[in-house]
Amino acid sequence: MGRSSGVPLIGLAQAPVPITVGRRSDHGSPGMPRFRGAHAHDFLLLSYVTAGRWATRVDGRHWDLVAGDAFVVAPGAVVAAEEDVAPPGGEIWTVVFPAEAVDPDAAAPLVSWRGHPLLAPFVGNHRGGAQRLTVPATDRPGVLAGLAALEAELAERRDGHADAARAHLTLLLVTLGRLHDDVPAAAVDPLLAGVFATIEERFAEPVSLRDVADALGLTPGHLTTVVGRRTGRTVQQWLTERRMREARRLLAGTDLTVTEIGRRVGYRDAGYFVRRFRTAHGTSPAAWRRR
Repeated sequence: MGRSSGVPLIGLAQAPVPITVGRRSDHGSPGMPRFRGAHAHDFLLLSYVTAGRWATRVDGRHWDLVAGDAFVVAPGAVVAAEEDVAPPGGEIWTVVFPAEAVDPDAAAPLVSWRGHPLLAPFVGNHRGGAQRLTVPATDRPGVLAGLAALEAELAERRDGHADAARAHLTLLLVTLGRLHDDVPAAAVDPLLAGVFATIEERFAEPVSLRDVADALGLTPGHLTTVVGRRTGRTVQQWLTERRMREARRLLAGTDLTVTEIGRRVGYRDAGYFVRRFRTAHGTSPAAWRRR
C-alpha cells in the first residue's frame, strides 16, 4: 500500500488464489478489510447489495445503491466512502480481484482487461470509473448463491479450490456481463484493442494521433472516424484518460513532484499538464493530492 497526504493506494497481496470475497453488514465486516476515506486500487472491485441502501463516491461522482444493485469499480478509480456506518439491516457483498484471477496469463495494464471478453465490460472508460448494474429479480438468487459458493471455496480450501473459485468468479462475471447491451462487442474489437495497446505502451511519451495511426497502419482521419463511431470518444480523449489515470495513481501513491508526474505521463510542459489535469478534474494536481 502506498500513501501520500493521507490517500492510500491499495494493491492486492500476492496469493495462490488472488480473490478476496466477504460481506459487510451492520454487524461487522467478516473477511473483508475496510478502507476509510479516499483511496485508489489496482484491482477490480465488485459489490452486490442484498439489503439496505449504501452510498459511495467514485472519481467525484456520488452513487446511491439499493438491494439488487451490482456496483463495479474499475482499477485506478478513486473511491471515497461517504457512509462509515452500515445502515440498519444493510448487507453488501464485495469481491476484489486482479485480471490474473480470471486469466492467469493476463498482464497488469488495463489494456489486458479491455481485450478480454469477460473483463472488458467492466472497464469501459466511457462509463467512468464506476458503473451500476441492476440485477433482475429472477437472477438475484443465483448471484447470491454464486457469491456464497465462491466464499466457501476460498474459506475451506479443499482440493481443487483454486480452479473452483475461478469458475465461480467466471460465472458471476458472465451473469453480470450479460446485463450490458453495448460494451462487449466494441470492447474486444481488434482495431480498438490495437488502439488501447498502443496507448498503453506509449502514453508516457509525447505521442500524437498520427503516431497511433502510424502504429496501426491507418491514416489519422480514418482512425479518428472509426474510434469516434465505435466508442463515442476520440483517440486523444482516450490518451488523456489513460494519462490522467496514471497521474492520479502517482499523486496518491508517491511523493513525486507535480512536474515529475507530468513528465512521467507524457507532458514535458508542467504548466500544460496542470491545465489538462484541471480540465479533467476541476482542480489542480496539488490540490487533488491534498484533498
